[in-house]
Amino acid sequence: MIRNSNISKRQINILVGQIKLSYLAARWGSCVLLVALQICVATANAQSRDPYVVPRRKMVQQAVVGSGITNERVIAAMAATPRHEFVPANLRNKAYLDMSLPIGDQQTISAPFIVSFMTEALDPQSTDKVLEIGTGSGYQAAVLSPLVQQVFTIEIVESLGNRARATLKRLKYDNVLARVGDGFKGWPRYAPFDKIIVTCSPERVPQPLVDQLREGGLMVIPVGERYQQTMYVLRKKNGKMQAEALRPTLFVPMTGNAEDNRQVKPDP
Repeated sequence: MIRNSNISKRQINILVGQIKLSYLAARWGSCVLLVALQICVATANAQSRDPYVVPRRKMVQQAVVGSGITNERVIAAMAATPRHEFVPANLRNKAYLDMSLPIGDQQTISAPFIVSFMTEALDPQSTDKVLEIGTGSGYQAAVLSPLVQQVFTIEIVESLGNRARATLKRLKYDNVLARVGDGFKGWPRYAPFDKIIVTCSPERVPQPLVDQLREGGLMVIPVGERYQQTMYVLRKKNGKMQAEALRPTLFVPMTGNAEDNRQVKPDP
């Protein structure tokens, strides 16, 4: 399992090669079926140690590579991160389906494609210091962990934040620092950040997050009404945010100060 150390080029090549060959076998049939079978044999020992190896790789083949994600470091991180560790025990049989799942406290873990999509849009670099708003289960932070230098993550729901912090610690994601707090305010102590990723939706981009993003940095964030949002990637240039709309989306709303400052109450 790849955890908090940077993913090596060799590890990327092995993971991505296996995933892509299996994907091609499923798509094009017998011409590459033999190669795919050899891959299955080669991973049998790993599967005996971790029964989720095959479901996880199938998830990556279909929901990540099959949906157009091309960043090989992101693909490798998705293939290495144990999503089943971040969902309730009674839902582990669904951990590698491409769907969001409830994690308690009226919150959800995002679908694997959305996690990979946002991670790729963030363009993570090994030297990056990343702020995540909305720790949730801790899964997004775990995916980012091997891709960047350090992850700082904030969760406003205390019970959820404490549970995620314990999970990340148990799995030894040592470059992830988690705390409970209002993500609207960011984490000024460790600013500026190279990248910011927001996994809950405010009505407008919080100014404290803009202030804590370094010049030239990127922010990936869903913005909009409670049930109608757009995913944006924002780049900070000359102190202002340049926005590119990526796709329609739906996230749980950002609470705390973000909820207090909403103009539309209640949302339609």
